[in-house]
Amino acid sequence: MHALEPFYNWQHLYQAQEDENSPFFRREYSELYFTHTVYDHFIHPQWDDFGSNTLYIKILFADYETGFAIIEMIGEWNDCLYNDIMTLKREIIDVLFDCGIDKFIMIGENVLNFHSSDDSYYEEWYQDIEEGWIVFLNFRDHVLNELRTEHIDYYVNFGGELDDFDWRKYTPNALFNKISEIISHRLA
Repeated sequence: MHALEPFYNWQHLYQAQEDENSPFFRREYSELYFTHTVYDHFIHPQWDDFGSNTLYIKILFADYETGFAIIEMIGEWNDCLYNDIMTLKREIIDVLFDCGIDKFIMIGENVLNFHSSDDSYYEEWYQDIEEGWIVFLNFRDHVLNELRTEHIDYYVNFGGELDDFDWRKYTPNALFNKISEIISHRLA
């Protein structure tokens, strides 16, 4: 797992540690010291710790004028034991929302497991964004099944072409536009 880096091809466009609105503003990274683990496996030091014991993220891009953020995730999403959704909502989502972000693209191909608790923070997130949306992109089938079982799909968009989407070939704005188009068609 230590070789799984966050997507880095957009670094010339955005870096969370250089964004004064980012929760990770002024964070320094090491390429030599691996300090965070998932399942007793070290992960690449470019992933950001936001307070979860098992889930890490990287804000790949944030556009405050258009109001969207693209966030890549790695690890185990555990609401049951660690209430990861509460930590994610309070430490990351609320900070970005307060700066004008109301559309979230959450990339989950490296989310290995999901353990649910209740849906109250998902509902809160959904209600906060009013005109925005939340998309879970490329989550694994067993994770999606658990999300559906717990009715998280009431608040979050996933499924269909969002489950196997070649997002790396897009620029951040082109990805946002494509996802917006998909969501618009779903709502129509």
